[in-house]
Amino acid sequence: MLALFVDDLRDGLKMNIFSILFMLLIASIAGAIGANLAGRKRLGCITSIVLGFIGAMIGTLIAQALDLPPLLYIRFGNHHFPVIWAVIGAALFVAFLNLFSRPAK
Repeated sequence: MLALFVDDLRDGLKMNIFSILFMLLIASIAGAIGANLAGRKRLGCITSIVLGFIGAMIGTLIAQALDLPPLLYIRFGNHHFPVIWAVIGAALFVAFLNLFSRPAK
C-alpha cells in the first residue's frame, strides 16, 4: 500500500476533481458501513471518510499479510480503492477504538 502512495507522489497525483470527490464518497460509505458493523452509529461525514481511508489501509495490509485476493476494487484512473477491505478494516479499527471508549447510553 505504501508503494502505491510513493508511486502516486512520483506520478504527480494525476486525478481530476470528480475522481477525488467520488473517492471521498466511496470512502465515506465504506467507513459508515464499517462503523455500523462495529456498533457505532451516527458518525459525521468527515469521520466516515477518515474511517474509510484508514480502513482501506488496515484492510489492505491484513489482506496482503494473509495472502488474500482483492475482492472489489474501484479504479480511479491509476488509483485503486479496495472497497471490501476498507469496510473490513474500518470495522476492525472501530472495534479496536471501542475497547477504549465508554459505551453509549
